Amino acid sequence: MERNSQLHRQVALMRQSLFDQGYLDEQFVQLEELQDDANPNFVEEVVTLYYRDSARLIASIEQALDKSPLDFNKLDSYMHQFKGSSSSIGGRKVKAECTQFREYCRAGNGEGCIRTFQQVKREYATLRKKLETYFQLARQAGPRDSASRST
Repeated sequence: MERNSQLHRQVALMRQSLFDQGYLDEQFVQLEELQDDANPNFVEEVVTLYYRDSARLIASIEQALDKSPLDFNKLDSYMHQFKGSSSSIGGRKVKAECTQFREYCRAGNGEGCIRTFQQVKREYATLRKKLETYFQLARQAGPRDSASRST
């Protein structure tokens, strides 16, 4: 029982650190509010879909950045989708980098796009690693007892 309690405390601290460090925003909380006993893995499933969608978008952006001349409208469209996906799970830092990339697209700044895309990918990889660790620990901790949940 004590070990389970410690794990739940670790999960709560890890979750809070994701907010404190700016990786997640309020949208993640809204996702959590949609999770219930009927669908206890809802947030993790949504985030897994985000990973799948993101891999496709990142590949599309990489291909578009390899073309010459750059099609800024297409790049902006791909990044708009990526930003929306990131926003839907509360990926605050990824979303901010996507915004910067889109500004470079609008300015027709290819170097800025390339440089910022590297930062987008770094923030995405960091967020993914942190969330995977968080969900792994949450699975180890298991569900909280109903009696301990605040209503």
